Amino acid sequence: MSRITIAENNSIVIPLDMLRKKNLVPGDFLTVEDVNGELVLRPVKPVASLTVKPATIDSKSLNAAISRKNLGIGIQYIKGIGPKLAVLLEKREIRTVEDILYLIPLRYEDRRQLVPISLLCPGRSAVFSATVMTADVATTRSGRRVFEVLLRDESGTIACKWFNSNAVWMKRIWNVGRVGVFSGEVSQFGYQREVHHPDVEWLPEGGDLKLLLASDPANYGRIVPVYPLSEGIHQKTMRRVMREAIDRFLPNIECILPVEFYPPDLPSLRDALDCVHAPPPEADLAELNLGATSAHKALAYDEFFFWELGMALKKRGVLLEKGISFKVTHRYTKELARLLPFDLTTAQRRVLAEIKSDMMAVHPMHRLVQGDVGSGKTLVALMAALIAVENDYQVAIMAPTEILAEQHWHTIHRWCAQMGLEVTLMTAGLKGKAKKEALERIADGTARIVIGTHAIIQEKVEFRNLGLGVIDEQHRFGVLQRGFLKKKGTNPDILVMTATPIPRTLAMTLFGDLDLSVIDEMPPGRIPVETKIFFESRRTQLYDMIRDQVRSGRQVFVIYPLVEESEKTDLKAASQMAEHLQTAIFRDLRVGLLHGRLNPAEKESVMASFTLREFDILVSTTVIEVGIDVPNATLMVIEHAERFGLSQLHQLRGRVGRGKEKSYCILMTTGKLSEDGEKRLRVMESTGDGFRIAEADLEIRGPGDFLGTRQAGMPDFRVANILRDGSLLEKARRAAFDLLERDTELSGPDHASLYNELLRRWGKRLELATIG
Repeated sequence: MSRITIAENNSIVIPLDMLRKKNLVPGDFLTVEDVNGELVLRPVKPVASLTVKPATIDSKSLNAAISRKNLGIGIQYIKGIGPKLAVLLEKREIRTVEDILYLIPLRYEDRRQLVPISLLCPGRSAVFSATVMTADVATTRSGRRVFEVLLRDESGTIACKWFNSNAVWMKRIWNVGRVGVFSGEVSQFGYQREVHHPDVEWLPEGGDLKLLLASDPANYGRIVPVYPLSEGIHQKTMRRVMREAIDRFLPNIECILPVEFYPPDLPSLRDALDCVHAPPPEADLAELNLGATSAHKALAYDEFFFWELGMALKKRGVLLEKGISFKVTHRYTKELARLLPFDLTTAQRRVLAEIKSDMMAVHPMHRLVQGDVGSGKTLVALMAALIAVENDYQVAIMAPTEILAEQHWHTIHRWCAQMGLEVTLMTAGLKGKAKKEALERIADGTARIVIGTHAIIQEKVEFRNLGLGVIDEQHRFGVLQRGFLKKKGTNPDILVMTATPIPRTLAMTLFGDLDLSVIDEMPPGRIPVETKIFFESRRTQLYDMIRDQVRSGRQVFVIYPLVEESEKTDLKAASQMAEHLQTAIFRDLRVGLLHGRLNPAEKESVMASFTLREFDILVSTTVIEVGIDVPNATLMVIEHAERFGLSQLHQLRGRVGRGKEKSYCILMTTGKLSEDGEKRLRVMESTGDGFRIAEADLEIRGPGDFLGTRQAGMPDFRVANILRDGSLLEKARRAAFDLLERDTELSGPDHASLYNELLRRWGKRLELATIG
C-alpha cells in the first residue's frame, strides 16, 4: 500500500500516486499530519501571511517518475484545464506540460492600443472600441442569411457579420447602445469595411473603458499570441491557460547545451519561451509573425542541434562498425565499360570514384547519390554492384514501385546477361512456383543481383551473402526500410539514390548521416526539353502537334491525374480519355492505356508494346513518373498540370528528351489556377534544372509537403523551419558534429544528459539504437 514515510535524513517521502490523487506537483504547499500513527497529506493554499514552508520531498525518485522536473506530467495539472478542455487539446497531440509550452503561436495581433474606426486597414487585425448602432438578420445577394451589426465611434462606422449564427441568441446580446471593445481582422468588400466574427469584451453600463482594458492584460494592451487550436477552444481560454503554464512551469525549462556550443547572441530557452508567448511591449510585430525574433531562433537552434547530434551519432556509428573491405579487380566493371556504346560523363566517373573509395574502406558505406532525371544514376549503381559481385557478394536493388523495379531489371539484366551474371526480379506480384524458385536462387547465391520492391526486405527473403544494398528513390521509403535492408547482410554497404533533387538544407535534415555525391552533368548529346503552358483554347493546336510527332515517326505520352472519372471532380481521367482519343480524335492512330490498377504482367505488356512502337500514343497516370525509358517518345502532354507538384512534373517531363530528337512538354491547364499553381507551371516553363526546380518546390510547398513528410523521415520540428532557418541549421550542424568530435561517446560529465535528451526527443525517429 502506498504510504508516506520519513527517510533517515528526516525528509518526507511521498509516493507519486498519492500526489496525483491530490492533483499536487512539486512546488505546491502541503502539510503532513500524524493521524493515529498514520501520516496524512493535506494540501494548503498559499497565502501572503502563511509562513509555513512546504515539506521537503525526496526529489530523486519523484523527478525521475514525472520526467524532467514536471514537464512530462499531464496537462490536467495546469489550472483551468478540465477534462473537456484536455480532450480538445489532445486532438492537437497536446498531452503534457511540455507539449503546451511548445505550442508556438501561429501569428500575433497588435492590441497595444485602440484604433479609431476611420483608421482600420483591410487585411490587418486591430482592436477598437465602439457602440452598437443596429443589429439584425440580413440576407446577402446569394440568399445567405447573416447576422449583421453596425458599430460606430467618433471617427466612423464599420459592419460586423456572423455566418451560421443563432439570431435569437445574438439579438439578446447585441443591444443597440451597448459599448464594447472589439478585435478581429478587417476585410474590404466593395466600399464597405467589415469584421467577421470579432472577439468582444462588453463594457459594464457606466463602466470605465480604461479599467476594462486593465482588467484583462492577457488579451488587451499588448501584442497577443494567436494559437493553432482545435475547434471548440477559444483564444482567450488558451491565453489564460498558457499564462498559468508559463507562470507555474517555465522555471523547469533548462538549456542543457554546453555554453561553448550555444550561440551567445541568443536568449536562454526559458527567456525565449516566455518571449514567444508574451512578447515585450517593444517587440517588432513583423519579426514575430515571420518567426524571425531571437526568441524563435533560440528555440529553432535547440531543435536543430539535437537532430543534428543524432545524425552525427548515426554517422559515427557507421564509422565504428566493421564492414566489408571490397577489392576492385575490374573483372566485370571493365567488361561493362567495354560493352557500353558511350563513355561515362566526368560527373559519373567522379561519383564512381567516391563510391569505390567507400567500398574499399573497412567501415560500411552510407552514401547518397543525387542526380537529375537522365543523369545516369542507374549505370553508376550497376558499376558499384559489379564491384560487390567481383568480391563474391550479392547485391539488392530496392525500388519503390513494381514498374520501376521491372525497368531496372530490364536495363541491368540486358548488360549482366552478356557477362554471364544472373539478375533476379523479386516483387509482390511474383507468385507460386516463380516466387519459390526466385527465393531459392537468392538463398543459394545463384542470383548475384536481386532487384525488387519492398518485397526484398520481407522475412522470407534470405541472402547467402549480401554485400551491397541500393535504395532507389530514397524519399519514397522511410528510415526503417533502410535498416531492414541492412539487416539482410552483415553490415553491407548502403547506396541511396534519388532523382528528386533535394535542396541542401533538406538534405542536411533528412540525410545528414549520409555522405553526399551529386551527378551534376547530363550525358552528351542530350537536347533540353522545350516546355510550354497551353490553356484549353489551344487544344486543337495540341492535337496538331501530336499528329506532327507521330507523322515524323515519334511517340507521345499523355498523362492524366486519375484512372477513372469521379462524380466529385471535373478532372479528365485516363481510362475515359484513352477511349475518347482513340474513337473521336485519333481514329487512325494507335492509343495504349497504362495505369496502376493493371497487374504487373499487364503493365509490362503495355510498356513493351509502346517500346516496340506498337502504340503511337500512350495514355497513362503518373505510374510512369520514374524509370521509363523510351528514347523514341518526344512529346509529353500533362493534362490538369496544375494538379501536380513541381517534383512530379519534372519527373514526368524526364520521360522524354532521351533520344537524339528535339522533345517537348506541354502543360495543359483549364486556366483556373491558384497562386501556387501558377508559380509551379511558370517555374517548369522557365527551367529544366532539377535543383532549381527543387528549391522552388520547397519554397512553394514548404518542407512539410516537399517529400511527404512522415514517410520521408522528416522530423516534426515544433518551431524550426528549414526554409526560414537554413543558416541556423548549418550552425547547429557544425556545433553538433564538433561536439561529437571532442567527446565521441558523449560520456563526459556534462554530456550524459545530452544523450538522454537526444534519445527522449529523437531516439525512435532516428533509430539510434538499431540503424547506423
